[in-house]
Amino acid sequence: MNTMKTGILLTALTLFFIWIGGMLGGSSGMTIALLIALGMNFFAYWFSDKMILKMYKAQEVSETQAPELYSIVRRLAGRAELPMPKVYVIHEGQPNAFATGRNPDHAAVAVTTGLMDILSYDELAGVIAHELAHIKHRDILIGTIAATIAGAISYIAQMAQWAMIFGGRDEEEGENPIVAFVMMIVAPIAAMLIQMAISRSREYHADRGAALLTGNARHLSGALRKLHSASERLQPMHASPSTSHLFIVNPLSGGGIANLFSTHPPIAERIEKLESM
Repeated sequence: MNTMKTGILLTALTLFFIWIGGMLGGSSGMTIALLIALGMNFFAYWFSDKMILKMYKAQEVSETQAPELYSIVRRLAGRAELPMPKVYVIHEGQPNAFATGRNPDHAAVAVTTGLMDILSYDELAGVIAHELAHIKHRDILIGTIAATIAGAISYIAQMAQWAMIFGGRDEEEGENPIVAFVMMIVAPIAAMLIQMAISRSREYHADRGAALLTGNARHLSGALRKLHSASERLQPMHASPSTSHLFIVNPLSGGGIANLFSTHPPIAERIEKLESM
C-alpha cells in the first residue's frame, strides 16, 4: 500500500513538472519537460548515490579502520537479510547519518564522526538499523528521485520570472501573465509538500523497522534524543535542502513554523511512537 501511495505521489510530481512546462512553453514546453523529467529519473537512478556521497565528502572505510561501526552494520544487515552495504564516514561534528543507493545490492550507509562520538553501542545500532530499514524498503531511491524533480520544479518556477519579462508563451498559445505569476509562487510549494509527504511517512516506517530489527525500540529513541539535543547546540551542517530529507534527523536548523515545512516528522512524535512499541 505504501509503495503504491509513493508511486502515485511521484507520478503526480512528474505530471506537475510537465504542466509547468506547458504553462511556460505550450505543447513544446510540455514535451521538453517530459524529456527532462525522464532524464532526471534516469540520472537519479544510476548516479544519485555517488553524487550525494561526493557532495558530503564521505570516505569509505574498511573493517580495520572502523571495527565497531563495521561490525554493527554487518550484524544488522545479516539480520535484515540484506547484502553488506558499503560503509562511509563523514568528518562532520554534527551527529547524523543517511543511506543511499538504487537498490539493496548497491547500497551505502554513511555516518558522521559526531554521531559515533556521542552515541553508545546500542544507540548507534539503532541508527544503523533505521538506515538499513530505508534500504530494505527501497526508500532512498524514491526519495532521491522526488528530490531531483522537486528541485527542478522549483528552479523552473523561478525561470517563470524571466518568461514573464520576455513575454512568456507565444501570443497564439494564449499567454497569461497572471497564471504564470501564480505558478511561480505555487509550484515550489506544491513540489515541497509532495516531497515532504513522501519523506515523513517513510521516516515513521524506518523507525518501526529499526525497532523490530534491533529488538529494542529504546535504542533508537535514545539516539534520537541525543541527536535532537546536539542539533540545538551545534552549528548546522552545510547540507543542501534538496538532500536534507535523506538524513535521519534534519541537518538544517529550524524551529517553530519552520517545523511545519520540514521533510522530517517532529522528533518528539517519533520518540513517542517508538516508546509506545
